[in-house]
Amino acid sequence: MAEPVVRIPDAKVALSTASVYPESTATAFEIAARLGYDGVEIMVWTDPVSQDVEALRRLSDYHQVPILAVHAPCLLITQRVWSTDPWVKLQRARAAAEKLGATTVVVHPPFRWQRNYARDFVTGIWRMADETDVRFAVENMYPWRYRDREMLAYAPDWDVTNDDYRHFTVDLSHTATARTDGMAMVDRMGDRLAHIHLADGKGSNKDEHLVPGRGDQPCAELLEHLARTGFDGHVVIEVNTRRAMSTAEREGDLAEALAFTRLHLASSSAEAPRP
Repeated sequence: MAEPVVRIPDAKVALSTASVYPESTATAFEIAARLGYDGVEIMVWTDPVSQDVEALRRLSDYHQVPILAVHAPCLLITQRVWSTDPWVKLQRARAAAEKLGATTVVVHPPFRWQRNYARDFVTGIWRMADETDVRFAVENMYPWRYRDREMLAYAPDWDVTNDDYRHFTVDLSHTATARTDGMAMVDRMGDRLAHIHLADGKGSNKDEHLVPGRGDQPCAELLEHLARTGFDGHVVIEVNTRRAMSTAEREGDLAEALAFTRLHLASSSAEAPRP
């Protein structure tokens, strides 16, 4: 009779530095080390430390927390970070990843008003991917909504599976906001799924980034799928803790997210016979 076998993939669990906002990038390293995360993903934004490769290297060395991924500055609030030219931003993100030993650059599809960038984005990402061992993992987004109105803010598409990219990032908070089936999107990504932003959501008009298990997205199902399929990318906790009333409450949320992830990354199977 078969005995259940627990499969734990090689995927590392990282903390996005965005998860400690409004605290600093340096604080994210401290918390990641204290809670036992395998590494961090750097969200490059207005915090000067997030933009400084040498400062990031020193933090990584001091806390003994590796930098596993770099999130390029693609947000509205980072339009002037590392240049106003979006291709220069990606070149600098790639250079930072290479210098820091990160394997992945996360990038959003362009805003629709970035017309030239959007027109060349798919071919440009392929071209950049051919120039490095770093993975450019393009992240799914969502339509913007206000009351009963919907605006398609991203081009070529917020659903990145409608275009041809070498690698994808799936974000389950974004699938919640888009009101789309997260596991169906994962299926469409197939073996090009290289990176996970793990967070939950309830389908609000706003991108919620809840602690996994507090919304209605298939966070546990996705993690168990990754375990069954031997996923070897990174699972990054990217949650919103800005409403935390204290450091202890923020760390409690991040500890809960880490425990949830490690639990569900262990997938049991009854395929192996008893020895």
